[in-house]
Amino acid sequence: MSPRAKFLLGAGVVVLTVGFLMAEGIKDTGVYFLTPSELAARVAGDSTMYDVGIRIGGNVANGSIDRHVASLTLKFEVTDGAVSYPVVYVGIVPDTFTEDVEVVVEGRLTRDGTIRATNVLAKCGSRYEAVPEGSQAST
Repeated sequence: MSPRAKFLLGAGVVVLTVGFLMAEGIKDTGVYFLTPSELAARVAGDSTMYDVGIRIGGNVANGSIDRHVASLTLKFEVTDGAVSYPVVYVGIVPDTFTEDVEVVVEGRLTRDGTIRATNVLAKCGSRYEAVPEGSQAST
């Protein structure tokens, strides 16, 4: 085998290996963004939705927050008004995390229907609104 053929064969093996590793990395870190209703519909039709990275957005259900301060464990439900999923998160949540706040939860859906969260993001409650007519902003 000529040196040129050996080089091309080696380069081809390297390119294929790098391509495979990139594809596997993207598959493992790819995250779906769904509402609870969309997730329920996907799970009903596709059992591979369990134990893969997902991102789900909705509101924290009223009365569902259960904090265990000593272990930093937080349990709550995320809902879109039609479907709810229980969430378990270990860690510190943002100060804006309260009942009925919009959240985005990243984690994995387990076979028992619980989302084991790795990250919880809460929408900021402040809004930028126009000053009502007839009012003057202080300068």
